[in-house]
Amino acid sequence: MAREPVIKRPPQQSDYRDDDRDLRPQRMHEMVGQREVFARLEIAIDAARKRREPLGHILFDGPPGLGKTTFAMCIPRELGVPLQIASGAALTAPKDLIPYLTNAEERSVLFIDEIHRIPKSVEEFLYPAMEDYRIDVTIGEGVNARTINMHLKPFTLIGATTRSGMLSAPLRDRFQMREHLDFYSVEELAEIVSRNAKKLQVQTDPAAAREIASRSRGTPRLANNRLRWVRDYAQSKADGRITRAVACDALAMQGVDKLGLDPLDRKYLETIARVFGGGPVGVEAVAHTLNISADTLIDEVEPYLLRSELLVRTPRGRKLTPTAYEHLGLMVPGKDPPADRPTLFD
Repeated sequence: MAREPVIKRPPQQSDYRDDDRDLRPQRMHEMVGQREVFARLEIAIDAARKRREPLGHILFDGPPGLGKTTFAMCIPRELGVPLQIASGAALTAPKDLIPYLTNAEERSVLFIDEIHRIPKSVEEFLYPAMEDYRIDVTIGEGVNARTINMHLKPFTLIGATTRSGMLSAPLRDRFQMREHLDFYSVEELAEIVSRNAKKLQVQTDPAAAREIASRSRGTPRLANNRLRWVRDYAQSKADGRITRAVACDALAMQGVDKLGLDPLDRKYLETIARVFGGGPVGVEAVAHTLNISADTLIDEVEPYLLRSELLVRTPRGRKLTPTAYEHLGLMVPGKDPPADRPTLFD
């Protein structure tokens, strides 16, 4: 029987306990969605276990909240090996990486979250460690400096990134497996919501679970956040049971509409429609109008609007689609207004 991984934390390592840790699957078979990724990993893990060799290095990429960290935490449990956790932002120099590499046990796993944030010097320091399981450590300075070649125990490096394009090609090529995580379907999210509602010991109707899932932008982390808020609302304003009506009321109070848009998303669309005639308009102009950083709009607001086909980027700027007008209850340019317009939260 595979033993539970021992999470080793070298000195000065930050605490990576996540708020939704209790809702994370502990084994890969408990995970919902990403079935193609799951199938490939299952084969690689089974083969490595049979050969009693370290698993090949793995790079997970994709938007936040889709399960990169969950996969990285489940893999060592499946292998029955120790796990070390690091953050790319905390590895500012090669010396920060040395404790993790020298403490790595045979076939253990080193997980580096947000690996695209490591500097070039740390990235190059990783090359021989990943390929040859060795590192070159320089001791002293100037003419008295000398280099020590240290051999490492074979280990597996798992990297997670939301911006794989920021990784250099030499580093990307050193990962034997590269897995992209995509957004979840409403059915998959509804199953996640139902399972986690049981973990939270709250009774949830299937229709309510689907309603929460449909407003979670295809992201399990967001679905868990929505579920926690609806649970609080149900226990405070209802009888503690989550029905579809309770879920709709709770999410409407949070300003989350039937497409999963929050107040900032709608304000962004309404500003383009009202102030700029639906576009095209530059993001800087919208940012100044809303008194919000352009980076916030680009990184947090626009991705889901683009994916939902409510917004398009043209060479001249951002422009609303007819779907956006219809969702906001506004008249589509060149069309008659609908006779019966449902509310945003129905």
